[in-house]
This record gives sequence, C-alpha cells and structure tokens, in this order.
Amino acid sequence: MQSFDFIIVGSGSAGSVLADKLSASGRFSVLVLEAGGTDRRFYVQMPLGYGKTFFDPAVNWNYKAEPDSGLGGNVDHWPRGKLLGGSSSINAMVWIRGAREDFDAWAAAGNPSWGYDDLLPAFKALEDNEAGADRWRGAGGPLHITDCSNSVHPLTKRYLAAGQQAGLPLNPDFNGASQEGVGIYQISTRNGRRMSAARAFLRPAMKRKNVRVEMNALATRILFEGKRAVGVEYLQNGETRTARAGREVILSCGSVNSPQLLQLSGVGPSALLKRLGIPIVDANENVGANLQDHVGINYTFKGRLPTLNQILRPWWGKLLVGMQYILMRSGPLSLSMNNAGGFFRTDPTAARPNMQLYFQAFSTVIPKSGERPILTPDPWPGFSIGLSNCRPSSRGEIMIRSSNPRDYPRITANAYSTNADVDEMLAAVKFVRKIASMPAMAEIIEEEVLPGPSIQSDADLIADFRKRSGTVYHPVSTCRMGPDPSRAVVDPRLKVHGLEGLRVIDASIFPDNITGNTNAASIMTGWKGAELVLEDQK
Repeated sequence: MQSFDFIIVGSGSAGSVLADKLSASGRFSVLVLEAGGTDRRFYVQMPLGYGKTFFDPAVNWNYKAEPDSGLGGNVDHWPRGKLLGGSSSINAMVWIRGAREDFDAWAAAGNPSWGYDDLLPAFKALEDNEAGADRWRGAGGPLHITDCSNSVHPLTKRYLAAGQQAGLPLNPDFNGASQEGVGIYQISTRNGRRMSAARAFLRPAMKRKNVRVEMNALATRILFEGKRAVGVEYLQNGETRTARAGREVILSCGSVNSPQLLQLSGVGPSALLKRLGIPIVDANENVGANLQDHVGINYTFKGRLPTLNQILRPWWGKLLVGMQYILMRSGPLSLSMNNAGGFFRTDPTAARPNMQLYFQAFSTVIPKSGERPILTPDPWPGFSIGLSNCRPSSRGEIMIRSSNPRDYPRITANAYSTNADVDEMLAAVKFVRKIASMPAMAEIIEEEVLPGPSIQSDADLIADFRKRSGTVYHPVSTCRMGPDPSRAVVDPRLKVHGLEGLRVIDASIFPDNITGNTNAASIMTGWKGAELVLEDQK
C-alpha cells in the first residue's frame, strides 16, 4: 500500500483544481484517482466536438435516469465526463458564475464564507478573462475565458435585438453587475481549444514530483479506521489496489459518483445500506438525496436566412470549417453551440431571474444515431431558442442499486414534480414565443417547427414540454453543505458530518442550485475547498 498526504477521487472540475493547489507548495504529496482515461483526444479539445463525445463510452459515463413521469415517462440521458477534466472536458463551455443572491443564500443558510463577496476573489483569481480585468472579472489566472463577441453567427444579432424588443436589457457580461438580459456568452476556451479544468489546473500539477495521477482507476471503497477515513480501495487493470491518505481523503467525483462512493463505503441512508448488506460506518439520510437539476427545452424555427445548418451539414461545408479550425483555430468548430442567451424572470416581482435562455444558430430536429447531431444539423435553415429553469423546486435522488461499484446508481430526477415548476415553465415557453414574434426575428422566420403552431393551449404546451424537456446536465446537492447533520452531508468546511479525514469538494455540496451553468461554480468550489483544506493543515 502506497501512502500520500491527500487522495483526491476524481480529476474533474473541482478535483483538478484541488490537485493543483494542494501540491503547489511542494509540502504535500497528492494522489489523484481517475476512473477514465486521457483528455488528449481531438474531439475533446475541439470545442464543438462535444457533439461526438455526448454518447462516447470512451470518455462518458452515459448514465440513464429512471423513467420520469414528469417527462412523459421518458428515460433521460445523463452524460458525465469519464476522463481527465471530468465533465469540463465534454461540456458546452458556457462560463456563468451564478447570481449574487445564490451564494448569499448559501451563506444565510448557515455556511459562513460562502457568500458572494467571499467568493468573488476566488472567481477572479482563477480566471483569465479575454475581456480584461475589472471590478467583476479576473485576468491572469489559470483558466482562460474567451470573449466571443466578434465570432458569433450574424443571426445572433437578430436574437439580441428581439430580446430587447421583448423587454429585456442588453447585458454585456452575465458575470458582471447583474445577470438579467440578453447577451453573448463567454466560454472556457483558449486559442480555439477547450479550456477544461484538466488543461488549466491538472496538467500543470502533473509536472510536479509530488503529484501522481492514476487513470482507469475506479474507486470502489473508502477505507475507514473507526470513524476516520484512512485510504481508498480501487480497481485498476483488473487488480484491486489500495492507497493510504495520511491527512485526508477528498471526494471530487461529482453529483453522481460522490454519493455513490459514500454509499458503497457505508455512509448513507441506513435502510438502503442494510438492504444491500453494506456495513454502516455512519448513517446519513442525506447522502444521495436532495438532487436538484436544471431542465430545458428548445423551440426550433425554420428561417429565411442561412444558418450554420448550410455550413455544417454538406461535405464541402464540413471540409471548409474543418480546414478553418485546423489551420487557424477559428470558425464554428472553435465555439460553443450556444452563441448567446440570457436570463429573465417569469415573475416580475422576483428578486432575481429564474429562467435562462440559449440561442443556437442551427437546428437538430432530425436525429442521428449515436451522437448529438451538432455536426450534422437539419438540411434546411433552422435555429433554436432554448431555455432552462434556474432554481426548480423539484427534488430527486441518486442511490446505489447494489454493493457492486460497477453497477450504475439509480438516478431519479422527478422533473416537474411541483406545480411551481410547471407554472414557471409554462410562462417561460410563452416568453420564448414572444421573443420569436418580435420584428427582428419574426421577419426572418418561415415557420415554427417545434413544437409547431398547433400547440397553443396551456394543456398542450405543458404536455409538450413534459414530452420534449430534458436535463441540461447541471445536477447538484446530492452531498449538500450545511451546518446541521440531520439536513446535510458536509459542514461549511466541506468535512463529512460525523467522520474525520474525509471531505467532499465538488458540485454535489451546493446547498441549492445556482442561476446558470454550473461548471464555473464547480471550479470555484475546488478553489475554495483547497483553501479550506490548506487552512486546516498543521
């Protein structure tokens, strides 16, 4: 058995940051266990290549949620990164921190030092924003953020104009003074390549002698001596291996795998563990509970002007953008599918937006088996306006099915299981149609393809968004943070309640979901978590 000061399970958005910051001084030895393999793959590094990684078992866990009555009985696809960088290596790269009120609510719930003003320095320190430093933005940090203002499809300008005609302000920076409005998204890329957490943090850390990264290493169990975590058991190359942690074991496996590993190790709901014959180390009913996720839908239109469909679909177009990308690291392949978007309130009396918008200058109504058809769009000029809820009240859970670590856990999302979530989504899809009806967009729309003009009544709109909605891949809160062990899994310093030498540091600790994409906040959690770990070392 080899011994390290810290064992980090998972090399994703938070784990990569932890590996970098905990090893930087040279004082501590760090072992990183990653169940997947390398991130050095063409479609991982090429930003729009995530259409190819969306179902690729070489880099993706490819989870499936349970059939969901809230989604018309559908079985939702849950992609999660299984490689260096985790989901930051296969996501859509939109860089959104979240609203000030989100983090202030975390602090108000009994989590000191997690308010917005506490976390802003961390966000700024880790960022290298192409737009330059100001009161809100950081420059010079490890993770580059690209300003796409001059690169987006021309149709994006019409979307921005229509959003303003519908009553939303133009917002030049969703990570600035406020979130509300429409604008162009910043993305986590640099020089036309994906800027994953692995590229920004883990790869530099791997050059240090005190860092060891083991790939294709599936953590199967946390090892305990009494109530103290002392190591990790893992499978690699068909062998069971163990590693010892002299200081701490840190789970950074994400909102699916962190609760799964805790439960497999005897930390979780007592009835579940007893039923599966897993010896209980510490009973905690919150492990795997309180699942929150953002759920979204696209409204798709056939246009009168060319969209990216006319470039990305034909062979000659693929050749053209491929050469543009390979030679110049520019063009559509260097961007996210979400050129622009925004935030709005379905209730004007609310303190912050509760809905997020996405504008895509192409359409994928016609499916293609085995991949997300981003690189093979529809044969006619199409575009989509999508939206997702920001802080839904529906709650689900993630629970293991057996004591076998290779068995995928049961993901029960319970989407749209509250009247409040249904009501706000109904109001939101009507607002999408309002944007599309504004002069800047209406004059170039041939027809609404999905859901189509026949869907008009509230009942039909609800039935449609239940049938066509799905996760937008932002699961959180399955190991949520809080001061009360009866309601949370980790304390405000991210230590697992009731145990020693064990922390969870990833998006699963979010007390509640945030307003926007979760990757930036996940990376910040790794940064903040590393600071807490280092403060506690004697």
